[in-house]
Amino acid sequence: MDNCKPCGGAIPLCMVDEFELPADIIDRKVTKMKMISPSNREVDVGKTLSQTEYIGMCRREVLDNYLRKRAQENGAKVLNGLFMGMEQKEGEEGAYTLNFNNYEAGGKVGKPETLEVDLVVGADGANSRVAREIDAGEYDYAIAFQERIRIPDDKMDYYKDLAEMYVGDDVSPDFYGWVFPKYDHVAVGTGTVVNKAGIKQYQLATRARSKGKTEGGKIIRVEAHPIPEHPRPRRCKNRVALVGDAAGYVTKCSGEGIYFAAKSGRMCAEAIVEGSAQGSRMPGESDLRQYLSKWDKKYWATYKVLDILQKVFYRSNPAREAFVEMCESEYVQRMTFDSYLYKTVVPGNPLDDLKLLTQTVGSLLRGNALRAGAKSVSFGQRVEEASSQVKGVKAAVKA
Repeated sequence: MDNCKPCGGAIPLCMVDEFELPADIIDRKVTKMKMISPSNREVDVGKTLSQTEYIGMCRREVLDNYLRKRAQENGAKVLNGLFMGMEQKEGEEGAYTLNFNNYEAGGKVGKPETLEVDLVVGADGANSRVAREIDAGEYDYAIAFQERIRIPDDKMDYYKDLAEMYVGDDVSPDFYGWVFPKYDHVAVGTGTVVNKAGIKQYQLATRARSKGKTEGGKIIRVEAHPIPEHPRPRRCKNRVALVGDAAGYVTKCSGEGIYFAAKSGRMCAEAIVEGSAQGSRMPGESDLRQYLSKWDKKYWATYKVLDILQKVFYRSNPAREAFVEMCESEYVQRMTFDSYLYKTVVPGNPLDDLKLLTQTVGSLLRGNALRAGAKSVSFGQRVEEASSQVKGVKAAVKA
């Protein structure tokens, strides 16, 4: 349990309230965000946030430890172990026998033990062993790579309430690069689905794009982890259910999964409690499927919208330029932050939506016009060269 999950660590405002998270586990309250295009055009995002709204930044080792201790205080028995497999020795109606290696005594080699349980909730991440046990099926996944860097105080002051997102072929062909502030350091990372072998090159490009603001720092931790791209084909079987990354609950476009992990765990637990009828019956698969039905009804639209956004705006550098330009709109910022902070797809104003559609088409046309005269930023290209080319094309278009 001393291995913290590699994670950007951004949590929405609704999670802080809904799960009653204390202020001391939040390292930074981000109220400003810069979207930075392939040509290094910067757009400040966050103009529509109120004085009480923010994106919380945390370290997973702190958040996870707090949640474990709180669960323990409320009656949960915490075992430091590695799940190895399970079986039902008495058929589908019988108990599950879990096989695990117990590391409570410390050391590198755990002690093989067994545990009998009535239900199993697999919350064991993207590489879920519980998912394999129920033949949950595979999914596409991104690989995320992140370095935690302790930078000089003056540079850290720049990031005290600011996060940055970089888009471009250089930092990722289908995702984005980021600089997120932590307690006394920053997390610099990127991710990709389509070219996992190139992840270290994309990370170098992300470091290069943020060099002036993060140079002089010391790398204190290097992290890499798979990120699911969609829910697994099977998320429930008999009295076993999957939640969080194990179920594939990570959004495209943003790669966010912390809130959805916590929320799916709570919804699954609520279905189990309801199905048990105050302890008078054993919940079955039909009870667990109530959680899946409610989940899909509540969040299907969110996943679908973000899937479409990724396909439209992450497919090429001209589309990314259009995406960053579109983010200048306060209407877009308000819709985006409301949806992110409160985890719901916010219905828009029809007239404003029509204006946004027109602006988006215009941005895409301008971005594609730039393609004819400016090369995409790719591996090894200097950002200064790409920026100069884009400025030249803009001048030609104006003329």
